[in-house]
Amino acid sequence: MCREEASGLSSLKPDLDNLGVKLVGIVHEKHGSEEFKQFFNGPLFLDKQRTFYGPKERWMGITGMLRFGVWRSAFRAKSKGIVGNFEGEGRILGRLLVVSKDKGIVFQYDEKEFGDHASLKDVLDAAQLV
Repeated sequence: MCREEASGLSSLKPDLDNLGVKLVGIVHEKHGSEEFKQFFNGPLFLDKQRTFYGPKERWMGITGMLRFGVWRSAFRAKSKGIVGNFEGEGRILGRLLVVSKDKGIVFQYDEKEFGDHASLKDVLDAAQLV
């Protein structure tokens, strides 16, 4: 479901470019990153130490797959033709930041469960603050 979010964020790229905001992805493992690039329209960087995901990593166990919201997100992504796989380490919850060189973090969204994404409108509004 991170692929769905990557695709949504990539749809903002023309607007972000007009604002002078770079779209950058950070992955926590190399496995699957080449495949991920087809959904993300920006450079990807590997965070081997997972510092982006901290200071305390947030994990969702396999029982998280039993949540209604996760299933709803999975069906939503599948209806868009975006399917994932169950390879690699997929239990770490993601984070989205909009960062300004001068102001620091102007927006932060921490995924609460698999498939939970920040509002694209909120991301674009925050990018205008950069």
